[in-house]
Amino acid sequence: MRNCDDSPTCPVKSTGQGNFCFLAEISPRDKRWDEIRGYADEIAKLYKNTRYSKYADRISGCSRRLNFGTVRDADTGETRLKLRLALFCRVPRCPVCQWRRSLMWRAKAFKILPKLFENYPDARYLFLTLTVRNCDLTDLRSTLADMNKAWERLFKRKYFPAIGWLKSVEVTRSEDDTAHPHFHVLLMVKPSYFQGKYYLSQKAWTELWQKSMRIDYTPIVHIQVVKDNISNNIGEIGNESKSNNCNNSIINAVLETIKYSVKPSDLVKMSRSKSRIVSNQDWLTELTSQLYKTKSLATGGIFKEYFKELEEEPDDLINADDLPDTEEGTKSLDLMFKWSEFKKRYSIGYEI
Repeated sequence: MRNCDDSPTCPVKSTGQGNFCFLAEISPRDKRWDEIRGYADEIAKLYKNTRYSKYADRISGCSRRLNFGTVRDADTGETRLKLRLALFCRVPRCPVCQWRRSLMWRAKAFKILPKLFENYPDARYLFLTLTVRNCDLTDLRSTLADMNKAWERLFKRKYFPAIGWLKSVEVTRSEDDTAHPHFHVLLMVKPSYFQGKYYLSQKAWTELWQKSMRIDYTPIVHIQVVKDNISNNIGEIGNESKSNNCNNSIINAVLETIKYSVKPSDLVKMSRSKSRIVSNQDWLTELTSQLYKTKSLATGGIFKEYFKELEEEPDDLINADDLPDTEEGTKSLDLMFKWSEFKKRYSIGYEI
């Protein structure tokens, strides 16, 4: 945690317009709060004067104040900020709540992975991406239903090789304002998969997905072997937790799978379509309707036992970024940061 100028703990920086202490400057690891909360302002504006106008008020009030305490890293002795109190709106498309939800899933995954690696030290992993043709946004719900039915046909096939899987849904907005739904799937296979009769090539995976979808065109399918040595994974998890800089392929595959289903940037970017123009407000409103009460994560096989919690809405969004290798010390400081829609930053301070 960086110190400001006037105090060894939290100096308030003087400016010509007032005295402010910005969250991103005190704690660079928390600078994403500014970016994500800025997206939330944009989403709230888009929801105004729509049939989801109640979401506008809820998102506007989401996480406007953040109460932090300080914790000391048990290994390095470094002091950092820890979120202690915030009010979240839990609107499905709220960027802040989506982000906190993905961090909560991430934290749970880090607790689960060491046990999984210990119990299945010889397992191998594949990262599978399954797509279909873009669809009109008004057809997204039915397209996802068809894709889920196809996935069920696929994993029930005799030659389906995975003994565990974790599947997520991602939807992106295309340049012509159509929706691009696709699945990211982490597959766990036996070590004999690459030598046995159940090995599937890229072409075989594509054909299986086409048959399962019952479509008359060749879909884009990508299958990638996750090449890391399992014996190094537990150590890598610890290192990733400390540095937030992960280089381990298996961990990266898990994080890619459990990220949020719709990027905030896709919700606010302007359409570049030359043939038709769909406003950001109309696109968001229809997307909200299409994704209402749909699930973004699903598990199966061995993973059902380990990752079942990831299918559920997290109750706690406060401790989503709490790290297991830290311990709370004497609280030397309690800080409350307020969101400024004008400055697009969280800060402590007062106007002159």
